[in-house]
Amino acid sequence: MESSTDEREIMLYRLKLYLLGILSCCILMAACKSKTPTAPEGPAAISALHTDGRWFLNEQNERVHLKGVNIPGLEWDANDSHIIQSVNVAISWGCNLLRIPVSQDRWYGYAPEQSDDGSHYRDVVQTIVDIGEEKRVYIWIDLHWSNGSQWGQYIGQHIMPDAISLIFWKEIAAKYGNHPAVLFGIYNEPYGIDWEMWREGGEVDEYYNRNNEDVTITFNAVGHQTFVNEIRALGADNIIIAAGLDWGFDLSGILTGYALAGENIAYDTHPYPWKSSNWDHHFGDIGEQYPLIVGEWGGAEEDSLYFDAITGYMREHKFCWAAWCFHPSAGPQMLQDWTYAPTYFGQIVKDELAKSVDLYEDSE
Repeated sequence: MESSTDEREIMLYRLKLYLLGILSCCILMAACKSKTPTAPEGPAAISALHTDGRWFLNEQNERVHLKGVNIPGLEWDANDSHIIQSVNVAISWGCNLLRIPVSQDRWYGYAPEQSDDGSHYRDVVQTIVDIGEEKRVYIWIDLHWSNGSQWGQYIGQHIMPDAISLIFWKEIAAKYGNHPAVLFGIYNEPYGIDWEMWREGGEVDEYYNRNNEDVTITFNAVGHQTFVNEIRALGADNIIIAAGLDWGFDLSGILTGYALAGENIAYDTHPYPWKSSNWDHHFGDIGEQYPLIVGEWGGAEEDSLYFDAITGYMREHKFCWAAWCFHPSAGPQMLQDWTYAPTYFGQIVKDELAKSVDLYEDSE
């Protein structure tokens, strides 16, 4: 009888353990089900920009200071093998803005070195945009070279954009409209015209040198306001950037009645050392009222006084900027060679990228 009683107690004890185990598992499962699974945190998405007064703001209405470089090559070579590497190295320097000069002929495959319809070229631009979106860097698509409305004939810098430029921008607006990483730069460096022509357009005669031969070409220049209207008509609210007269330098007409109508419009100036030193008149005063980017600046080692002045001026006025250029051949060179070692100028840019600017200090 004693052994039988012991066996029953052992069995009851094992049963209690078994039931306790089941109860513990049920409690644990219920606790797990009550918790909402948490996805691993990834990098924050790039925030689309808009303008308010003179400032660039993100979607949280925080002021954004855009600083970066120009990465040339695609305007003159559809097969530039360094462009993607340059994009990544420039980002590693601390850029949050990359200005990418492009050619309307090469976008459509009309340049002599192209054998496709421009598909490879467009893929390269798309890759740059994808990198910008992934790494939270803004990509400024700059229509740098046009053709005087003649496909493949006069590929280069002209006094104004043309009818084919408008075809290009309509396609860009349809493709990248409202893309949070993409900014639209209407035309690189208008020159040799007045403010009425700049804004409204009209027929122009241009003295052009091709293959060391001087020719005169006539084409219909499309005014900057037309580009704004057509881009907005397609529903694209991206920042639109317009460069001034005198090869992009002079914006003085913006304060005398030629400001572009519309929202999310910024202005671009190119104050090189050989330009007028009256920066307040040509762009500084404009930048106190409208969003402004110093879209090109740079010089040689002997321009040390200029470098001190322009970097100090941009910091003092809290202007956004993109230095020219991130290339060892096109000048002013920021790179010594394709090892990406900085030149004297390149080191200045690298140092400026590392400096922060308080966009709220002493501002209204």
